[in-house]
Amino acid sequence: MKKTLLILLFGMLTLFKVSAQIVEPVTWTTSVEKISDSEYYLVSTATIDKGWHLYSQDVPEGGPIPTTFSYDDQGGKITLSGNTSEEEGHTVNDPVFEMEIKFFEDKANFKQKITLNESVVAVEGMVEFMVCDDTKCLPPTEVDLTFDLNTANAGGSKTPLEVASEGTQEGDTVSKTESADPASSNRSNSRSLWAIFIIAFFSGFAALLTPCVFPMIPLTVSFFTKQSKNKAQGIRNAIFYGISIVVIYVILGWLVSAIFGADAMNALSTNVWFNLFFFLLLVVFAISFLGAFEITLPQSWANKVDAQSNRSGLIGIFFMALALAIVSFSCTGPIVGTLLVEAAVGGNNIGPIIGMLGFSLAIALPFALFAAFPGWMNSLPKSGGWLNTVKVVLGFLELALAFKFLSQADLVLQLHLLEREVFIAIWIAIFGALAFYLFGKIQLPHDSPVTYISVGRLSLGLLVLSFTIYMIPGLWGAPLNLISAFPPPLYYSESPYGVGFSKLDEGASAKSYESLPEGAHLLEPHDIMAFDDYDKGLAYAKKVNKPVMIDFTGWACVNCRKMEQNVWPKPKVLDLLKNEVVLISLYVDDKRKLPEDQIKESKVRPGKMLNTIGKVWTEFQILKYKSNTQPLYVLMDHNEENLIAPVAYTPDVDEFHNWLHTGIANFK
Repeated sequence: MKKTLLILLFGMLTLFKVSAQIVEPVTWTTSVEKISDSEYYLVSTATIDKGWHLYSQDVPEGGPIPTTFSYDDQGGKITLSGNTSEEEGHTVNDPVFEMEIKFFEDKANFKQKITLNESVVAVEGMVEFMVCDDTKCLPPTEVDLTFDLNTANAGGSKTPLEVASEGTQEGDTVSKTESADPASSNRSNSRSLWAIFIIAFFSGFAALLTPCVFPMIPLTVSFFTKQSKNKAQGIRNAIFYGISIVVIYVILGWLVSAIFGADAMNALSTNVWFNLFFFLLLVVFAISFLGAFEITLPQSWANKVDAQSNRSGLIGIFFMALALAIVSFSCTGPIVGTLLVEAAVGGNNIGPIIGMLGFSLAIALPFALFAAFPGWMNSLPKSGGWLNTVKVVLGFLELALAFKFLSQADLVLQLHLLEREVFIAIWIAIFGALAFYLFGKIQLPHDSPVTYISVGRLSLGLLVLSFTIYMIPGLWGAPLNLISAFPPPLYYSESPYGVGFSKLDEGASAKSYESLPEGAHLLEPHDIMAFDDYDKGLAYAKKVNKPVMIDFTGWACVNCRKMEQNVWPKPKVLDLLKNEVVLISLYVDDKRKLPEDQIKESKVRPGKMLNTIGKVWTEFQILKYKSNTQPLYVLMDHNEENLIAPVAYTPDVDEFHNWLHTGIANFK
């Protein structure tokens, strides 16, 4: 009797442990807000368990799978007005995907405005979404939504209708790259704003040293000191002049935020046409800085503002500051335009405002300081050819930055015209030419004759030359960590092994594709042989008498990529993966459609059809291993029995190696 009770107890505990691996961290509720007799808001609310993240609808191409809503228009009875809106959420710079990614924590609301063309009682919809935490991810989940219009409340009060998160998911999500703690997100946003401010401040300082702005410092300060009745008034006027400069540029930043909004700019940042437009714009700015022509605002603007600057008092001083902004546009415009876009596409509403605050402070401070201490002006270097040199250097930098935007467009379109090696070669050419310019070997229009170069110019030239030489190994696969945010990722190249090498070359350690068994391929860049077909992989394992390692993974799974980049390449792990096991990688977010004769109904979600490869592997993982998270690693024998308990995300190399070694030993 006791033995029977123990067996039952053990069975219950085992069942509890297994079933607990199926996680459903998001619950969806719906409500309806009535706008008028024919207009409504369909509100979908996601309640997210602590530590988990739900991804935005606006995820850049090549990133995680976005949240997607669809609604049944019931044969034209309903008209959707615009797209489904969402809250601000959190935006972080994901180092794995190398892009800005937006996600939600705790709770997220989505709204869709509709217009009724005929009487309707309820609206049916569906949401597909992805979530993950620090260690695991879930496949894309489809949840049916029902919006009961009879429960609509004017003014937005909500009557939630619980919607069950039915059964299983259908793909994989990416892991977040930031702590789930909201305070951590806030700290990240604060760091971003500080970075924007600091970059903008130094950009303003660079603009200050251009021919359009620098000569204005002594002229303007001299005007204030001579026209003022006393020194105190001169200082006060100069300070107000500086404050006016700050106000003008901050208003410009505020207008960009108000007109476009952070979400719109962030979406534009991944738009092909936006990136192409901004590439061409920066090229035009660069050519202007290099001396081919000048970009100026209409002269009538300058004349009208200059006329207002003759007015007495603080109003006249404000218009003097505005006149400076207009007259110096040929030098400051390209820098301001670049800063505004770079700050706005970061996804922060106040990014452009902070950027313009930093930029304008750098320009305004000298006017106030030199007015307070006029004697300092004697230490200012005289205007001359060095000012044009600063402008030309900025032109080279603008030209280099332009190719970042062209690269992003190429990545989205997957044209492979501007792969990593080509991008790096272009940067080597640009910065190499800049080094020759600084050494006086290249002269451009408006340059003064160079009889000798100063120590400062020589030092900058040596720094640029060193940077150019640093980039050269990037052609042969060096990671170039100093500029990793600019060139395309390592995998987007002619060969992950660098120029002159490929997996088919004699110098490569990998086998050629022709020698691989049917259904196998090589995982670059470490040449691990893998199958993505379960049956073919198992058959090969039996043939060579090796255990099978199943890798439940996803194309958009960050933690999967972290394991492949940080754990698998370690020599003791890589040796086992290449020589002691047969790897079968099953992608649960594989969207390829199944042939009609292979489509069948889901056992986990009755009524739903398994019509993609990813859905098949998701269902297989849930039914056999009672888990729906990725990555999940399984070591099994030829009878498909586990050699050791499966493991999930295991960043500790020794722990993962011990797991592999123990499972292989059990097989032998």
